[in-house]
Amino acid sequence: MDEIRGGNTGDGTDGDGIRATAEGTAPVPLSVLDLVTVGQGRTATRALRTGVEIAKLTESRGFHRYWVAEHHSMPGVASSSPAVILAHIAAHTDRIRLGSGGVMLPNHAPLVIAEQFGTLEAMAPGRVDLGLGRAPGTDGATAAALRRSDRLNEGADDFPQQLSELIRFLDDDFPDGHPYARIHAVPGPVQATADGGVQSAHRPPVWLLGSSGFSARLAGTLGLPFAFAHHFSAQNTIPALDLYRQSFRPSAVLDAPYALIGVSALAADDEREARRQVLTGALSMVRLRTGRPGLIPSPEEAAAYDFSPMEREFVDGWLSNVIHGTPDEVRTGLDDLVKRTGADELMITANAHGGDARLRSYELIADAYGLPNEG
Repeated sequence: MDEIRGGNTGDGTDGDGIRATAEGTAPVPLSVLDLVTVGQGRTATRALRTGVEIAKLTESRGFHRYWVAEHHSMPGVASSSPAVILAHIAAHTDRIRLGSGGVMLPNHAPLVIAEQFGTLEAMAPGRVDLGLGRAPGTDGATAAALRRSDRLNEGADDFPQQLSELIRFLDDDFPDGHPYARIHAVPGPVQATADGGVQSAHRPPVWLLGSSGFSARLAGTLGLPFAFAHHFSAQNTIPALDLYRQSFRPSAVLDAPYALIGVSALAADDEREARRQVLTGALSMVRLRTGRPGLIPSPEEAAAYDFSPMEREFVDGWLSNVIHGTPDEVRTGLDDLVKRTGADELMITANAHGGDARLRSYELIADAYGLPNEG
């Protein structure tokens, strides 16, 4: 695969928005992954409004990024179109970085992604991230409908080639003689070469996302930042981060590894309420894993649900990886996670039925770390 070029860097060492600074007493920078969840009795409209509220709150409290993830055919997750959601969030925020965690590259033509994120960069200059994954973000049948092909492995296997193509579209630097040399992603660098053209010096930094070793090794080899899905693949976190660091080669993008991990965490005013809230997400995962995806159940339904022994075992395992409790308990859990993994940044996702519980959680975590309050 081609060497990564430095089209998204400032001085070649800080990654132009990749590296961040911790606020307050947090051990590393804190960010947000929002799945735009839809609870029973709620609408997608309300879920999207909650997303705006979360972005505005966390921006005012010193969180560094707000990312959304591509999912399909899941009634309880309204984030099927990350670029559309990010454009909406951009209109309501001023400073927080906005990005995808991630866009599933095999589902799309690289040129389309380059155009979408070039448009976002034009809307919110200097604060857009492009996180890419190679999984479909859905079941096989839905992936086949998205890609108009049932040969799904081909998309994953071609990921390095697709990535190279996407980066060349972002940098507008296909070599002479390449079939795409005269094709340009607009908005993009080609506008600076037009008569009288002026173009932003920024373009979205590319991140690789993963839940196993493939993207960890690829990100390291290419010198790209890496985001690992600890929130649903905790057993692979340390091996994947070790592989990323061992594979890392300095590039024009980064001179040293930079690893972010996604973590499920929910703080409440007391431990019992925290448990009550996170159980809704656990029941939702039980239904998803057994082929019954639906809206996020209410706390009352989750509390009354009669889990089978197998389901109870799954729930106990799932919740063991969700940091929840009082603000002090959540802070301790997050601190311990940083010590165990050496992560450079934590991206917190708070899964619960209602927006109020999620907003309260981010506020309590910010307070626990003494983050600034500009609200």
